[in-house]
Amino acid sequence: MAVREVLKMGDPRLLEAACPVGDFASPEFVRLIADMHDTMRALNGAGLAAPQIGVGLQVVMFGVDANPRYPEAEAVPYTVLVNPVLTPLSDAMEEGWEGCLSVPGMRGLVPRYVALRYQGFDAEGQPIDRSVSGFHARVVQHEVDHLHGILYPMRIRDLRCFGFTDTLFPGQVLQDD
Repeated sequence: MAVREVLKMGDPRLLEAACPVGDFASPEFVRLIADMHDTMRALNGAGLAAPQIGVGLQVVMFGVDANPRYPEAEAVPYTVLVNPVLTPLSDAMEEGWEGCLSVPGMRGLVPRYVALRYQGFDAEGQPIDRSVSGFHARVVQHEVDHLHGILYPMRIRDLRCFGFTDTLFPGQVLQDD
């Protein structure tokens, strides 16, 4: 299919709430999934949300194998998640460094729920219901935030923990998520 341009922070489309998907069989939806997959892989991202490529639908995808960008992170299975609903499994939160393809070259320390349940549908409209924790939970929360017009810098509690990747982590090679 195609690698699509990723919108950058400041584009007003990234601040809009996305609409639910109703037709999983439409050619436009099938093309969207393929384009998102191609874009995420081409940019070596951990995830991607449809609004990041200018499509206002509730679609995210994510997945991380063993990756030098996340040396301590467990693998996250490749997942297409449509019309997601997130439910925290406790009030426990932890901060972790995040980056984003829509906020290139920057990192921030972001609080996220440690464990959650996510429900929704896969690309074929089959139900998904998983309970996850750690890095998997962080990735899901980051991507689903995009569906609500939220970029990770909006969640940072202390802006002293937000900056350019090469300044925060000198000598380390980190790409945007």
